[in-house]
Amino acid sequence: MEILVCVKRVPDTAENEIEVRKDGTDIVRDDLVYSVNEWDNYAVEEAIQIVEKVGGSVTVVTVGDEDSEEVLRREMAMGADNGVLLSDPAFVGSDGKAIAGILKAEIEKGNYNLIFTGAQADDGAGQVGGMLAAMMDVPYASLVNHIEVLDDKKLKVGREIEGGNQEMHEIDLPCVLSIQTGINEPRYVGIRGIRKVASVEIPVHGASDIGIAADAVGAGGAKVKLVDYFMPELGEGAEMLEGSTEEIVDKLIELLKAKGGLK
Repeated sequence: MEILVCVKRVPDTAENEIEVRKDGTDIVRDDLVYSVNEWDNYAVEEAIQIVEKVGGSVTVVTVGDEDSEEVLRREMAMGADNGVLLSDPAFVGSDGKAIAGILKAEIEKGNYNLIFTGAQADDGAGQVGGMLAAMMDVPYASLVNHIEVLDDKKLKVGREIEGGNQEMHEIDLPCVLSIQTGINEPRYVGIRGIRKVASVEIPVHGASDIGIAADAVGAGGAKVKLVDYFMPELGEGAEMLEGSTEEIVDKLIELLKAKGGLK
């Protein structure tokens, strides 16, 4: 099983206090601590576990600048076999569709049975996996929290759906899956593993290497543009209702009517 996992370098929200720039064009990125996107980490672990069971290899790929190489090495230290950095000044400012197109161009250079993305990344759109599958014209499933390899042509996948329910499907290979957190427990990455991959050469592919026209990606080719970042205004504090269940329900209905929520 040849598996490609798309990963991304993002600000580590556990290590940073995120602030919006005064002009609203971005967050303040000076001195931010970065790490691999949480959802992507689960995707890499799942890929490694599948290969441990059925054989094959895991390749991690990212679109970013030279600093993004660190997340590739981190996932290779975790157990991925190969890493590829897609980096070009032309890629800067790409929207989700362009990122999916860049990944598709790289994927077509290989022979992968299975492509993983995280369910979402730092922009929260959760679109790249679905658009990538559409561009490749292969099956797609999102919010995947269970994978079972049936044979070399088919998987059984479970999806987390509304209400905490589970939806099960059989899906043909090749396919694209967006992985949900909780599908596994990502393994610890030790110093020995990091040292082992520290000197491994990671190929860097630009637009010309993967056959992408520079004007089709980046800010100039983006169909979706960021207009503004802002912090929502704080509202009034929550009002805690006390009493029996019946009393709380009655009070809640009265409050909703008073505020125009019910008529």
